[in-house]
Amino acid sequence: MTTVVSPVAGRVTALAEVPDAVFAGQLVGAGVAVEPSAPPAGGLVAVVSPVAGEIVKLHPHAFVVVGESGTGLLVHVGIDTVKLGGTGFELAVAEGATVAAGDLVVRFDPAVVAEAGYSAVIPVVVLDSTPDSVPQRAVGTTVASGEPLFDL
Repeated sequence: MTTVVSPVAGRVTALAEVPDAVFAGQLVGAGVAVEPSAPPAGGLVAVVSPVAGEIVKLHPHAFVVVGESGTGLLVHVGIDTVKLGGTGFELAVAEGATVAAGDLVVRFDPAVVAEAGYSAVIPVVVLDSTPDSVPQRAVGTTVASGEPLFDL
């Protein structure tokens, strides 16, 4: 069993609450989302890997990590943030990096995301999983970065 941890501190929500039809409809896979807690004034939010594994895809706004079991997890930092072209994001690792659960992958400035009119919510999705296949026990709770979200 693999424990998937939260990539950021914040409030855990159901994917149905994400303001994006692809995530809300679980079209990419099942999971949960985390609404990041506000950082200190002018601060960046650190986004960490939810599992140990390899970063197989890396963009400023999103990454996929494949765990030791072969399961891929998508961490999408905000909604429509691809349109920012990397502005407000800092990568901490390179594609192909091996990471432990809780290792820093990217930092972002939620103020830049908000100023652009986008949501900073972070979906954590088990790629190619069937809808409603991920436990939702953490939904409605507040977690620290690195605290468990669900088990695979």
